[in-house]
Amino acid sequence: MAFDRRTFIGTTAATGAAVALAGATGTPAAAAQQDAGRKPDRPGPRTYAFTVMGTTDLHGNVFNWDYFTDAEFDDKAHNDVGLAKISTLVDQVRAEKGRCNTLLIDAGDTIQGTQLSYYYAKVDPITARRGPVHPMAQAMNAIGYDAAALGNHEFNYGIPVLRKFEEQCDFPLLGANALDAKTLRPAFAPYSMHRLRTPHGRDVKVAVLGLTNPGIALWDKANVQGKMTFPGLEEQAAKYVPRLRSMGADVVIVSAHSGSSGTSSYGDQLPYVENAAALVAEQVPGIDAILVGHAHTEIPEYRVRNKATGKDVVLSEPLKWGQRLTLFDFELVWEKGRWSVAKVAAKVLNSNTVAEDAKITRLLSDEHRKVVAYVNQVIGTSTQAMSSAEGPVKDVAIIDLINHVQAETVKGALAGTEWAALPVLSQASCFSRTAAIPAGQVTIRDAAGLYPFENTMEARLLTGAQLKDYLEFSARYFVRTAPGDVVDAAKLTNAEAIPDYNYDAVYGLSYDIDIAQPAGSRISGLSFEGKPVDPAAQFVLAVNNYRASGGGNFPHVPQAKQLWSNSDEIRNTIISWVKAKGTIDPAQFASVDWRLTRAGVPVF
Repeated sequence: MAFDRRTFIGTTAATGAAVALAGATGTPAAAAQQDAGRKPDRPGPRTYAFTVMGTTDLHGNVFNWDYFTDAEFDDKAHNDVGLAKISTLVDQVRAEKGRCNTLLIDAGDTIQGTQLSYYYAKVDPITARRGPVHPMAQAMNAIGYDAAALGNHEFNYGIPVLRKFEEQCDFPLLGANALDAKTLRPAFAPYSMHRLRTPHGRDVKVAVLGLTNPGIALWDKANVQGKMTFPGLEEQAAKYVPRLRSMGADVVIVSAHSGSSGTSSYGDQLPYVENAAALVAEQVPGIDAILVGHAHTEIPEYRVRNKATGKDVVLSEPLKWGQRLTLFDFELVWEKGRWSVAKVAAKVLNSNTVAEDAKITRLLSDEHRKVVAYVNQVIGTSTQAMSSAEGPVKDVAIIDLINHVQAETVKGALAGTEWAALPVLSQASCFSRTAAIPAGQVTIRDAAGLYPFENTMEARLLTGAQLKDYLEFSARYFVRTAPGDVVDAAKLTNAEAIPDYNYDAVYGLSYDIDIAQPAGSRISGLSFEGKPVDPAAQFVLAVNNYRASGGGNFPHVPQAKQLWSNSDEIRNTIISWVKAKGTIDPAQFASVDWRLTRAGVPVF
């Protein structure tokens, strides 16, 4: 059946109805494969096999490139990233299975995360009149995605950018629990229906239900408040799965931008479970498989037994940024006049095993060159060179720069509010021991390199006593070293395997860390503006969303009152600050406010 997919999708999505019936015809080879091994006199059951491929948390990665180092991406595990790599894997799977026997879906967080995606949201925005087509839309259209769930980061740049991206995609963006705040009707298509043609029996109808994260209401409050509301995943799955079955769906797959742990990092601020994929599998009957997103973890296959049916639901989460591709392999059998699922298995493929697809890299070569030139653009100057090499053991100027920008940003955001008179502190870690700001010209890449993670910023309300607990917890990072023992700076940190990014320095306070003392009893001389900190005094802490959501398990912050939040990445806030100031002068913000001691004697 031939039709204009874009017209069909746009029409159905506007009504909140099912989206995209994708036709496919079985090949002779596929039919022969299905019939292989049957006895002529006693034919076996009619069967059909197909594969659903899945990605998630692509975060703007098309190329295997790190725009902050201006070099090919690499990490300790030698992972690769990007849709160009995924495209090669997809082509291989389609060649093996037959394209007509495959679907390709995504579980969200697509248009935020790299300078490539930032550029086409902020610098050369897709929303401009005669603006460009988003690189992620171009790549995903070329690869041939069938559907994608909405992620929470889809809303970071505002609803107009998201709607334009949706318009540019040849596949539907699904979100059954993204509702119009006034009508409570779906703001996006809740599901899509796909038809796979088999060698025998009727076609197989595969429904894909999209669910997004209810945390959007909190994390992107400024963009969605009064416009959209986001009920829980289980609630909406329980509403739609029976409907999809009644519409004739033989297979129901959920694409959920929600982790599988069953936890919420935001306490009672978030009324619904943040990581609800396993709960959906357990509580909602009629689901065959769930593509999991949001948690940035790798889960090749995870089985959850549904309480009502006793059947296993297969979950899989491919690693972020296009590092992995999930394969759900389905085996169906024709019995009693219908197709039923006999078996589901899942696994992941590693994108570092293949080359980038030249058709994708050629397609977006101009966009890539523009962004490379952009990140190497000079945005200011620095009066002196700064390095993070000693950041784990000393209060260095480059970490003070991050904290100063954060504190200044929060102060500006709280101006005119009831919290404006409170002192603002800031936390930051030594995210990279190789980060540096050169003396002289500073590029976007230099500034962004200070903050390699995608964190955004919040302001939380804490007391002096809570801050003392916070600092004691942070100081666990140092290896206990008795007075008189030889100090080797290379062996002084990462106690209990604590990574550098889970040691926080708090800017705005002065304190000593006595590494001769046991963990929990190391902070002394805690003061603010020269006076001992009152345990009952209130402070505002500028903190990244990872820490605020419970990352690192630091005390008090996840439960603390949120006074403000921002959806822009902290690294982009730093870039904007440098652009606005023109000159980075450490004399204006850097000071030694914390130090390592033993029995009151400085270690360095």
